[in-house]
Amino acid sequence: MNQQVTAEQVAALFPAWKHLSEDERQLMVSKTARRSFSAGEHVHSGGNDCIGVIFVEQGTLRVYALSDEGREVTLFRTEAGEPCVLSASCALKLITFDVFVDAETDIEMLVVDSPTYAALMDENPYVEAFTYRQTAERFSDVMWVMQQVMFMSFDRRLATFLIDEHVRAGSDCIAMTHDKIARHMGSAREVVSRMLKYFEREGYVKLGRGTTTLVDLPALRSLVSGGRG
Repeated sequence: MNQQVTAEQVAALFPAWKHLSEDERQLMVSKTARRSFSAGEHVHSGGNDCIGVIFVEQGTLRVYALSDEGREVTLFRTEAGEPCVLSASCALKLITFDVFVDAETDIEMLVVDSPTYAALMDENPYVEAFTYRQTAERFSDVMWVMQQVMFMSFDRRLATFLIDEHVRAGSDCIAMTHDKIARHMGSAREVVSRMLKYFEREGYVKLGRGTTTLVDLPALRSLVSGGRG
């Protein structure tokens, strides 16, 4: 459900707000709505679905690429307090590739209408600079994922993923099915399951129903750095 927002709510999430004129502020507020999504819902489906520029208030968005065969690979996550400008690719000329966005958790977010945001970019150099900076930062995230996919062995990629999830969740227990891990990594479930079972035999992890518990974090870190495996 869409809900209208206040100037204070937009200002709290948009760093370039202080550089907008009063007319620009009024325009942005009038074209911004609060939207809610439940965990697992699709938020944005590539270039054919131009939802607008997203500012996450609460929750986590998963941004991913989708192959012609339907295989997914997670590019990055957008957390509370962060923007996602790539969701407005249909209106922003600097974005030339499609991404897909799902709600990884229940989400509360503000969404700025794409044509309005594009007009603000054209008229206000601070908005343009903010958008280019956000795009460049996310492109760095995308390049890191692509380097992993192209140049890193799968055991090291999986160890890196598990360590990253450990840091993000603040827990040794990763509550994800093998299928969900595979979707994050752009791999097949069977490949993930086989490697996780190998990790378990080596004493790196302990597998449970829908969980992977990190038992030997130093060994996983050593594997990522090329010391083992």
